[in-house]
Amino acid sequence: MLETSYRTPGQLIQALLDARGWTQRVLAAILNTSETGLNKIISGKQPLDAEMAISLSTVFDVPAERFLDLQKSYELAQTRLVFREDPEIEKRARLFGTLPLNEMIKRGWLNVDSMKNFKVIESEIIRFFDASSLEDVEVFPHAAKKTNVAGDATPTQLAWLYRVKQIAREMLVAKYSLPSVTDAVERLKPLRSSPNDLRKVPRILQDAGIRYVIVEKLPGAKIDGVCFWLREDAPVIGMSLQHDRIDNFWFVLRHELEHVIQGHGRTVAMLDAELDIEDVGTDAIAEEERVANQAAGEFCVSQKALSAFIARKAPFFADRDIMGFAKTYQIHPGLVAGQLRRRLKRYDRFQAHLAKIRSSVAPGAIVDGWGDVAPVGKN
Repeated sequence: MLETSYRTPGQLIQALLDARGWTQRVLAAILNTSETGLNKIISGKQPLDAEMAISLSTVFDVPAERFLDLQKSYELAQTRLVFREDPEIEKRARLFGTLPLNEMIKRGWLNVDSMKNFKVIESEIIRFFDASSLEDVEVFPHAAKKTNVAGDATPTQLAWLYRVKQIAREMLVAKYSLPSVTDAVERLKPLRSSPNDLRKVPRILQDAGIRYVIVEKLPGAKIDGVCFWLREDAPVIGMSLQHDRIDNFWFVLRHELEHVIQGHGRTVAMLDAELDIEDVGTDAIAEEERVANQAAGEFCVSQKALSAFIARKAPFFADRDIMGFAKTYQIHPGLVAGQLRRRLKRYDRFQAHLAKIRSSVAPGAIVDGWGDVAPVGKN
């Protein structure tokens, strides 16, 4: 039985020849090939191809794969002797595998002309994340956390948050005070009845000292909104409008406003995702989120009145009943529909009432996305 410690296909072929008492000339004659070419294969000067491997398999009853595996292993070993591995490959793989760089470049977040210009990409990422080096960029493992986002935020979500922060830093708003925010909540209430009135929302928030930013979410990132503070008197609310619906808009906005009112997000950025399907009052979420959810639900629809409405009308909710209930409380029917969906856990219902709002709120707001790039100077 032949040994298996051959390093090259040539060594195996020579061992097979020796075992049969054949010369290379005899094998060349059997294969009907050039003796010189066969000698080059055996000596390792010429690679063995698939056709030769199959021919040798027929002659020696050895699987063709064995000859080819030896050839590949030999070539790999030879290459490793002379190959100088690019130390930047691992770094590039980490970057492109962690962040949606192509999307960030396309949306103007990174000033990069070519995806092959890694030095520029690296410096732009450092700038974007306000870091001193690539190792300090927060989205990578072992980097120091600067935003201290609650929960397990993904690198893509953090990139979105940093874009909100960049834009918010350059905004000019009125002086912040807690009374100004509570007053803003009261000023927002009359706007709940019509999508067209949402154009007034950004100005009301700015007058209250809140930096309000709308940034389209990055692909694959689930984000509704965020609340954090640039400094003690500078709250920021960012929204993605990932669900272009009047019920979601008001629920998310009031949720983030409650974070501001309660002082949440001063040390830990409150990044909120999938608020659309979280249960109001559930014990499965943090206390800060539960408080914000309760305030948001109450703002959209009086929860006591909604409970009474459900008790009277369940299990059938006619459109005329929803519209009548909304008219009584001077709110848009979409807010009633949205809260019913949450209460009933039936997100497939009442969709006809869920008016789109992005085209109404965007003209008065600072918007980044959907083809627009917010004007942000380099740090």
